[in-house]
Amino acid sequence: MSDPTRTYLDFERPVAELEAKIEELEAIASSGGDDGPDMREEVAKLRAKAADQLAGLYAKLDPWRKTQVARHPDRPHFCDFRKALVEDFEELCGDRRFSEDPAIVGGLGRLRGRPVVVLGHEKGHDTQSRLKHNFGMARPEGYRKAVRLMDLAEKFGLPVVTFVDTAGAYPGVGAEERGQSEAIARSTERCLTLGVPLVSVITGEGGSGGAVALASANTVLMMEHSIYSVISPEGCASILWRDPARSKDAAAAMKITAQDLIGLKIVDKIVPEPVGGAHRAPQQTIQNVGDAVESALAALDGLPPDDLRKRRRDRFLAIGRLENGAG
Repeated sequence: MSDPTRTYLDFERPVAELEAKIEELEAIASSGGDDGPDMREEVAKLRAKAADQLAGLYAKLDPWRKTQVARHPDRPHFCDFRKALVEDFEELCGDRRFSEDPAIVGGLGRLRGRPVVVLGHEKGHDTQSRLKHNFGMARPEGYRKAVRLMDLAEKFGLPVVTFVDTAGAYPGVGAEERGQSEAIARSTERCLTLGVPLVSVITGEGGSGGAVALASANTVLMMEHSIYSVISPEGCASILWRDPARSKDAAAAMKITAQDLIGLKIVDKIVPEPVGGAHRAPQQTIQNVGDAVESALAALDGLPPDDLRKRRRDRFLAIGRLENGAG
Protein backbone atom coordinates (compact mmCIF):
# COMPACT_ATOMS: atom_id res chain seq x y z
CA MET A 1 0.00 0.00 0.00
CA SER A 2 1.19 3.57 -0.69
CA ASP A 3 2.70 5.52 2.19
CA PRO A 4 0.46 8.54 2.93
CA THR A 5 3.27 10.21 4.92
CA ARG A 6 5.74 10.17 2.02
CA THR A 7 7.20 13.52 1.02
CA TYR A 8 7.32 14.04 -2.74
CA LEU A 9 9.75 16.35 -4.51
CA ASP A 10 8.42 18.74 -7.15
CA PHE A 11 9.64 16.68 -10.09
CA GLU A 12 8.00 13.57 -8.62
CA ARG A 13 4.50 15.03 -8.99
CA PRO A 14 3.40 12.66 -11.80
CA VAL A 15 4.37 9.70 -9.63
CA ALA A 16 2.62 11.25 -6.62
CA GLU A 17 -0.63 11.54 -8.57
CA LEU A 18 -0.48 7.91 -9.66
CA GLU A 19 0.32 6.67 -6.15
CA ALA A 20 -2.53 8.78 -4.76
CA LYS A 21 -4.89 7.09 -7.22
CA ILE A 22 -3.56 3.66 -6.17
CA GLU A 23 -4.12 4.56 -2.52
CA GLU A 24 -7.66 5.69 -3.30
CA LEU A 25 -8.52 2.44 -5.09
CA GLU A 26 -6.98 0.33 -2.30
CA ALA A 27 -8.98 2.28 0.29
CA ILE A 28 -12.20 1.55 -1.62
CA ALA A 29 -11.32 -2.14 -1.78
CA SER A 30 -10.40 -2.40 1.91
CA SER A 31 -13.63 -0.68 2.99
CA GLY A 32 -15.75 -3.39 1.41
CA GLY A 33 -16.18 -1.78 -1.97
CA ASP A 34 -15.34 -3.29 -5.31
CA ASP A 35 -12.47 -5.81 -4.97
CA GLY A 36 -13.10 -7.71 -8.14
CA PRO A 37 -10.66 -8.70 -10.90
CA ASP A 38 -11.18 -5.40 -12.72
CA MET A 39 -10.17 -3.38 -9.64
CA ARG A 40 -7.08 -5.52 -9.00
CA GLU A 41 -6.09 -5.30 -12.65
CA GLU A 42 -6.45 -1.51 -12.61
CA VAL A 43 -4.30 -1.22 -9.46
CA ALA A 44 -1.65 -3.49 -11.00
CA LYS A 45 -1.55 -1.35 -14.16
CA LEU A 46 -1.21 1.85 -12.13
CA ARG A 47 1.57 0.33 -10.01
CA ALA A 48 3.49 -0.67 -13.13
CA LYS A 49 3.00 2.78 -14.66
CA ALA A 50 4.14 4.51 -11.45
CA ALA A 51 7.24 2.27 -11.25
CA ASP A 52 8.11 2.99 -14.89
CA GLN A 53 7.69 6.74 -14.40
CA LEU A 54 9.81 6.70 -11.25
CA ALA A 55 12.57 4.72 -12.96
CA GLY A 56 12.47 7.11 -15.92
CA LEU A 57 12.73 10.19 -13.72
CA TYR A 58 15.64 8.86 -11.68
CA ALA A 59 17.53 7.59 -14.73
CA LYS A 60 18.03 11.17 -15.95
CA LEU A 61 18.30 13.36 -12.87
CA ASP A 62 20.13 16.62 -13.53
CA PRO A 63 22.48 18.04 -10.84
CA TRP A 64 19.80 20.29 -9.35
CA ARG A 65 17.33 17.43 -8.98
CA LYS A 66 20.08 15.34 -7.40
CA THR A 67 20.60 18.19 -4.94
CA GLN A 68 16.92 17.99 -4.03
CA VAL A 69 17.16 14.22 -3.54
CA ALA A 70 20.31 14.60 -1.43
CA ARG A 71 18.38 16.95 0.87
CA HIS A 72 15.22 14.84 1.09
CA PRO A 73 13.99 14.87 4.71
CA ASP A 74 13.33 11.11 4.70
CA ARG A 75 16.82 10.20 3.53
CA PRO A 76 18.71 7.97 6.02
CA HIS A 77 20.81 9.97 8.47
CA PHE A 78 23.74 9.06 10.70
CA CYS A 79 21.50 7.73 13.46
CA ASP A 80 19.87 5.33 10.98
CA PHE A 81 23.19 4.01 9.69
CA ARG A 82 24.55 3.70 13.21
CA LYS A 83 21.51 1.78 14.54
CA ALA A 84 21.47 -0.65 11.62
CA LEU A 85 25.21 -1.21 11.10
CA VAL A 86 26.95 -0.65 14.45
CA GLU A 87 26.44 -2.99 17.42
CA ASP A 88 27.43 -2.25 21.03
CA PHE A 89 27.61 1.46 20.24
CA GLU A 90 28.87 3.63 23.09
CA GLU A 91 28.51 7.34 22.38
CA LEU A 92 31.35 9.61 23.49
CA CYS A 93 30.45 13.26 24.03
CA GLY A 94 32.20 16.57 24.44
CA ASP A 95 35.43 18.14 23.19
CA ARG A 96 36.98 18.48 26.69
CA ARG A 97 37.40 22.20 26.05
CA PHE A 98 34.03 23.90 25.71
CA SER A 99 30.93 21.73 25.34
CA GLU A 100 29.12 18.93 23.55
CA ASP A 101 28.02 19.52 19.94
CA PRO A 102 25.11 17.25 18.88
CA ALA A 103 25.66 18.15 15.19
CA ILE A 104 28.44 15.54 15.15
CA VAL A 105 27.75 12.24 16.90
CA GLY A 106 30.42 9.62 17.50
CA GLY A 107 31.64 6.78 19.61
CA LEU A 108 32.88 3.19 19.77
CA GLY A 109 31.14 0.13 18.41
CA ARG A 110 31.34 -2.95 16.20
CA LEU A 111 30.57 -2.59 12.51
CA ARG A 112 29.57 -6.11 11.42
CA GLY A 113 31.79 -7.51 14.14
CA ARG A 114 34.77 -5.22 13.50
CA PRO A 115 35.68 -2.80 16.36
CA VAL A 116 35.61 0.75 14.99
CA VAL A 117 35.34 4.40 15.91
CA VAL A 118 32.35 5.78 14.03
CA LEU A 119 31.23 9.40 13.77
CA GLY A 120 29.18 11.60 11.50
CA HIS A 121 26.93 14.58 10.99
CA GLU A 122 23.38 14.18 12.26
CA LYS A 123 20.68 16.43 10.76
CA GLY A 124 17.65 15.12 12.64
CA HIS A 125 14.33 13.87 11.27
CA ASP A 126 11.75 16.24 12.75
CA THR A 127 11.64 19.83 13.97
CA GLN A 128 12.72 19.01 17.51
CA SER A 129 15.65 16.78 16.52
CA ARG A 130 16.75 19.16 13.75
CA LEU A 131 16.98 21.99 16.23
CA LYS A 132 18.82 19.78 18.71
CA HIS A 133 21.40 18.75 16.08
CA ASN A 134 21.52 22.23 14.48
CA PHE A 135 20.59 20.70 11.09
CA GLY A 136 23.95 18.90 11.00
CA MET A 137 25.95 22.15 10.95
CA ALA A 138 28.76 21.64 13.45
CA ARG A 139 30.38 24.25 15.66
CA PRO A 140 34.11 24.19 16.59
CA GLU A 141 33.49 21.88 19.53
CA GLY A 142 32.01 19.32 17.12
CA TYR A 143 35.21 19.19 15.07
CA ARG A 144 37.35 19.15 18.23
CA LYS A 145 35.29 16.20 19.44
CA ALA A 146 36.00 14.50 16.10
CA VAL A 147 39.74 15.06 16.62
CA ARG A 148 39.48 13.60 20.13
CA LEU A 149 37.76 10.49 18.80
CA MET A 150 40.33 10.07 16.03
CA ASP A 151 43.12 10.38 18.61
CA LEU A 152 41.40 7.62 20.59
CA ALA A 153 41.12 5.45 17.47
CA GLU A 154 44.83 5.74 16.76
CA LYS A 155 45.75 5.04 20.39
CA PHE A 156 43.87 1.73 20.33
CA GLY A 157 44.49 0.82 16.69
CA LEU A 158 40.86 1.08 15.59
CA PRO A 159 39.74 2.00 12.05
CA VAL A 160 37.60 5.12 11.69
CA VAL A 161 34.37 5.33 9.66
CA THR A 162 32.75 8.72 9.08
CA PHE A 163 29.35 9.61 7.63
CA VAL A 164 29.17 13.05 6.03
CA ASP A 165 25.88 14.91 5.62
CA THR A 166 26.03 18.65 6.19
CA ALA A 167 25.25 21.84 4.33
CA GLY A 168 28.45 23.17 5.89
CA ALA A 169 29.93 24.18 9.22
CA TYR A 170 27.84 26.55 11.34
CA PRO A 171 28.69 30.16 10.34
CA GLY A 172 27.40 31.90 13.47
CA VAL A 173 29.27 34.59 15.41
CA GLY A 174 29.83 32.34 18.43
CA ALA A 175 31.37 29.63 16.26
CA GLU A 176 33.72 32.11 14.63
CA GLU A 177 34.70 33.52 18.02
CA ARG A 178 35.64 30.04 19.22
CA GLY A 179 37.85 29.35 16.19
CA GLN A 180 35.69 27.62 13.60
CA SER A 181 38.25 27.70 10.78
CA GLU A 182 41.05 26.49 13.07
CA ALA A 183 38.90 23.62 14.34
CA ILE A 184 38.03 22.54 10.78
CA ALA A 185 41.69 22.72 9.76
CA ARG A 186 42.75 20.64 12.79
CA SER A 187 40.15 18.01 12.03
CA THR A 188 41.22 17.84 8.37
CA GLU A 189 44.86 17.56 9.46
CA ARG A 190 44.01 14.76 11.89
CA CYS A 191 42.26 12.82 9.14
CA LEU A 192 45.36 13.09 6.98
CA THR A 193 47.82 12.09 9.72
CA LEU A 194 45.90 9.12 11.11
CA GLY A 195 47.89 5.90 11.32
CA VAL A 196 44.75 3.75 11.13
CA PRO A 197 42.38 3.16 8.18
CA LEU A 198 39.83 5.91 7.55
CA VAL A 199 36.77 5.36 5.34
CA SER A 200 34.24 8.14 4.70
CA VAL A 201 30.77 8.03 3.17
CA ILE A 202 29.03 11.07 1.65
CA THR A 203 25.43 10.16 2.45
CA GLY A 204 23.56 13.36 1.58
CA GLU A 205 25.14 16.80 1.33
CA GLY A 206 28.90 17.15 1.50
CA GLY A 207 29.17 20.87 2.06
CA SER A 208 32.47 22.75 1.99
CA GLY A 209 35.13 22.46 4.71
CA GLY A 210 32.51 21.22 7.13
CA ALA A 211 32.44 18.01 5.07
CA VAL A 212 36.15 17.79 4.19
CA ALA A 213 36.98 17.91 7.92
CA LEU A 214 35.53 14.39 8.24
CA ALA A 215 36.14 13.14 4.69
CA SER A 216 39.91 13.40 4.14
CA ALA A 217 40.05 9.63 4.07
CA ASN A 218 41.88 6.69 2.53
CA THR A 219 38.65 5.75 0.75
CA VAL A 220 35.79 8.16 0.05
CA LEU A 221 32.48 6.50 -0.84
CA MET A 222 29.57 8.52 -2.18
CA MET A 223 25.94 7.54 -2.40
CA GLU A 224 24.48 7.66 -5.90
CA HIS A 225 22.22 10.69 -5.38
CA SER A 226 24.33 12.65 -2.89
CA ILE A 227 26.29 15.85 -3.63
CA TYR A 228 29.76 17.10 -2.63
CA SER A 229 30.77 20.71 -3.24
CA VAL A 230 32.82 23.65 -2.03
CA ILE A 231 29.66 25.76 -1.66
CA SER A 232 25.93 25.21 -2.04
CA PRO A 233 24.39 25.87 -5.47
CA GLU A 234 22.35 28.71 -3.93
CA GLY A 235 25.48 30.30 -2.44
CA CYS A 236 27.39 29.97 -5.72
CA ALA A 237 24.54 31.55 -7.70
CA SER A 238 24.33 34.43 -5.23
CA ILE A 239 28.05 35.15 -5.53
CA LEU A 240 28.52 34.68 -9.28
CA TRP A 241 25.25 36.05 -10.63
CA ARG A 242 23.75 37.75 -7.56
CA ASP A 243 20.67 35.68 -8.30
CA PRO A 244 19.78 32.63 -6.14
CA ALA A 245 17.23 31.66 -8.81
CA ARG A 246 20.15 30.47 -10.92
CA SER A 247 20.94 27.67 -8.47
CA LYS A 248 20.18 25.09 -11.17
CA ASP A 249 22.87 26.60 -13.41
CA ALA A 250 25.34 26.65 -10.52
CA ALA A 251 24.67 23.01 -9.66
CA ALA A 252 25.43 21.97 -13.25
CA ALA A 253 28.57 24.11 -13.50
CA MET A 254 30.13 23.00 -10.21
CA LYS A 255 30.20 19.24 -10.98
CA ILE A 256 28.75 18.24 -7.61
CA THR A 257 27.25 14.83 -8.37
CA ALA A 258 28.78 11.43 -7.60
CA GLN A 259 28.98 10.67 -11.32
CA ASP A 260 31.01 13.85 -11.96
CA LEU A 261 33.26 13.44 -8.94
CA ILE A 262 34.27 9.84 -9.54
CA GLY A 263 35.50 10.92 -12.97
CA LEU A 264 37.57 13.64 -11.31
CA LYS A 265 38.90 11.07 -8.80
CA ILE A 266 37.58 13.06 -5.86
CA VAL A 267 35.58 10.04 -4.69
CA ASP A 268 36.56 6.40 -5.05
CA LYS A 269 33.29 4.51 -5.38
CA ILE A 270 29.60 5.22 -5.91
CA VAL A 271 27.22 3.32 -3.63
CA PRO A 272 24.01 2.53 -5.59
CA GLU A 273 20.64 3.64 -4.28
CA PRO A 274 17.27 1.94 -4.92
CA VAL A 275 15.12 3.28 -7.74
CA GLY A 276 13.50 6.45 -6.43
CA GLY A 277 16.35 7.31 -4.06
CA ALA A 278 17.46 6.25 -0.59
CA HIS A 279 14.34 7.71 1.04
CA ARG A 280 12.11 5.15 -0.72
CA ALA A 281 13.99 2.10 0.57
CA PRO A 282 16.20 3.16 3.48
CA GLN A 283 16.94 -0.35 4.75
CA GLN A 284 18.19 -1.51 1.35
CA THR A 285 20.27 1.66 1.10
CA ILE A 286 21.84 1.11 4.52
CA GLN A 287 22.66 -2.48 3.53
CA ASN A 288 24.40 -1.23 0.37
CA VAL A 289 26.42 1.29 2.36
CA GLY A 290 27.36 -1.33 4.95
CA ASP A 291 28.61 -3.67 2.22
CA ALA A 292 30.70 -0.89 0.65
CA VAL A 293 32.23 0.19 3.98
CA GLU A 294 33.02 -3.40 4.94
CA SER A 295 34.75 -3.97 1.60
CA ALA A 296 36.74 -0.71 1.86
CA LEU A 297 37.96 -1.55 5.38
CA ALA A 298 38.96 -5.07 4.30
CA ALA A 299 41.07 -3.60 1.49
CA LEU A 300 43.02 -1.52 4.05
CA ASP A 301 43.58 -4.35 6.54
CA GLY A 302 47.17 -4.97 7.54
CA LEU A 303 48.64 -1.81 6.01
CA PRO A 304 51.26 -0.15 8.24
CA PRO A 305 50.59 3.39 9.54
CA ASP A 306 53.17 5.05 7.27
CA ASP A 307 51.67 3.35 4.23
CA LEU A 308 48.16 4.50 5.18
CA ARG A 309 49.37 8.08 5.59
CA LYS A 310 51.27 8.00 2.30
CA ARG A 311 48.31 6.56 0.40
CA ARG A 312 46.04 9.23 1.85
CA ARG A 313 48.52 12.00 1.02
CA ASP A 314 49.07 10.73 -2.53
CA ARG A 315 45.33 10.36 -3.07
CA PHE A 316 44.62 14.01 -2.28
CA LEU A 317 47.68 15.40 -4.06
CA ALA A 318 46.57 13.57 -7.22
CA ILE A 319 43.22 15.39 -7.37
CA GLY A 320 43.15 17.78 -10.31
CA ARG A 321 46.37 16.54 -11.89
CA LEU A 322 46.53 15.56 -15.55
CA GLU A 323 47.69 12.14 -16.71
CA ASN A 324 51.19 13.38 -17.54
CA GLY A 325 51.57 14.79 -14.01
CA ALA A 326 51.02 18.44 -14.91
CA GLY A 327 48.77 20.44 -12.62
